[in-house]
Amino acid sequence: MTAVREAAPEGRYGRTEDQRADRKLKIVGSVLGVALLGVIGWIGFDYVGGQGISAEMIKFKIVSDTRADVHLEVRKDREGHGYCVVRALSEDGSEVGRKEVRFDRAEDRIDEVVNVVTRSRATAVEPMGCTADDGPTGRSAAHPV
Repeated sequence: MTAVREAAPEGRYGRTEDQRADRKLKIVGSVLGVALLGVIGWIGFDYVGGQGISAEMIKFKIVSDTRADVHLEVRKDREGHGYCVVRALSEDGSEVGRKEVRFDRAEDRIDEVVNVVTRSRATAVEPMGCTADDGPTGRSAAHPV
């Protein structure tokens, strides 16, 4: 009995159609992957580099039915100016107090305890965001805390 060969000997007649298609897919996939990494890197750099002022709430304390104290740590450019908004919430989640805190000192890291006056007893405090003043024109750019 003789064996019938259905395919050409390997390597004898060049690449097959499947091998050429695989190579094209690998090239297209690599180009798209590099482009995606570039876009992600650009977005990350723009986000980190574009933040003029940011704040982190270290802790808060409900002092009385009409006051809450918030300890904020603010990071900004040494010569940067801006403000952050903090709000106090009641047990049902409604806002019972809000305060804008301005940061104009020539420091890059500021620790400050802020007093928020409330209409009724607060159960939580949350930072709403910070806005950096972009130089002499007075334009602002809002950034989340």
